[in-house]
Amino acid sequence: MRNVLLTGAAGHIGRYLRATLKTRYRLRLSDLRSPADLEDAEQFVAADVADLDAVCRIAEGMDGIVHMGAVSAEDAWEPILASNIIGTYNVYEAARRQGVERVIFASSNHAVGFYPRGRTIGVDVTVRPDSRYGVSKAYGEALASLYADKYGVRSMCLRIGNLADEPLDVRRLSIWLSPRDLTQLVEIGLEHPDVHYDIVYGMSDNARAWWNNENAHRLGYRPRDRSEDYAQAVLGRCGEPGDSLPDWMQGGDFVELEKGGSPFVQDE
Repeated sequence: MRNVLLTGAAGHIGRYLRATLKTRYRLRLSDLRSPADLEDAEQFVAADVADLDAVCRIAEGMDGIVHMGAVSAEDAWEPILASNIIGTYNVYEAARRQGVERVIFASSNHAVGFYPRGRTIGVDVTVRPDSRYGVSKAYGEALASLYADKYGVRSMCLRIGNLADEPLDVRRLSIWLSPRDLTQLVEIGLEHPDVHYDIVYGMSDNARAWWNNENAHRLGYRPRDRSEDYAQAVLGRCGEPGDSLPDWMQGGDFVELEKGGSPFVQDE
């Protein structure tokens, strides 16, 4: 695979993947706005994923799509509908029309956020979204299944925990994903011959994990980073979790929020 479209290139995850994937693939970057630090050698095409014709244009000639463009927080239904529901449909439909071989879909742990932290879950559990945002990610996983089985667009859905250089609080000790481990998962999704429709958890080697990531390991995933290396500092700074509903549920604050709570900012 050589030509890869990265949607959401100006976002938090897109910034990391631009840096790590460019040595292996010819990247076409897209977002509503250009990244502030766009380099001369980078190819950027502005597009709104809610516009099917625009998505078809940017998908032309691509071998794979890494779809990271979305509203990445709990919000009102209208923006989630436009970006995460219609936008994700447009990406898969553009892939079908343009003959794109594979799509990597940025799902989220919030598709299963209403499972209690005391239960270890795999990828085959019933979805239990904790928010409208989580509902949109569960929808994307279902759409990926349809397009894989019916149209042959292979997909890997990454139920991303929290992508950061290091875990920032106690909850993130369980769900942390380092940038280089994310890159490894994306490359597996783009390259592994056995990928058809697969869900994996986007997490590093986390001793406190609530998720069974056996499916990712089956595909060759070997995380290189460990959240436990940061545990002493995190616990010293944050202390143990409290006794509220968000402290008991895997989705954290999302189980109560009506707006906000981006998984990609420090003040969630």
